[in-house]
Amino acid sequence: MRDAVPDDLEAVVAIYQHEVDTGVATFETRAVDAEEWRAKITGPEPMLVAEEDGTVLGVAYASPYRARPAYDRTRETSVYLAAVGQGRGLGTALYDALLPRLRDGGFHTALAMVALPNEASVRLHERAGFERVGVLREVGHKLGRVVDVAVLQLML
Repeated sequence: MRDAVPDDLEAVVAIYQHEVDTGVATFETRAVDAEEWRAKITGPEPMLVAEEDGTVLGVAYASPYRARPAYDRTRETSVYLAAVGQGRGLGTALYDALLPRLRDGGFHTALAMVALPNEASVRLHERAGFERVGVLREVGHKLGRVVDVAVLQLML
């Protein structure tokens, strides 16, 4: 696990784009511009990658939950893994590296939004200490599906 650097851009974009094209872990429906990812990688929020033998297999990052100042101490977390990185504990390792950064950064609450059904992601978040605090019913429409989203929360 290490900080993401600009050289990781291509791998991060590929991991995320696969989910944009084929899954519901993100509700993004269009390609995210590489410059948006570059801004995340070089920006102030923590972004980490899981790397093995020079190959990026996963990415985790935090982003502001909402723009209003009252949410300044809350961050939304995201973890995405390449298919070859799934089921190997990389999501847990990424959270083990990301969450202390948020604590040390003075943040109070971490939120994760998980499209359902996705028991593997729910278990990942629960292992990291998140608790399911609710479900947003049928808030997503992607790939011909109506999707519920579990809201998971961790008090840092």
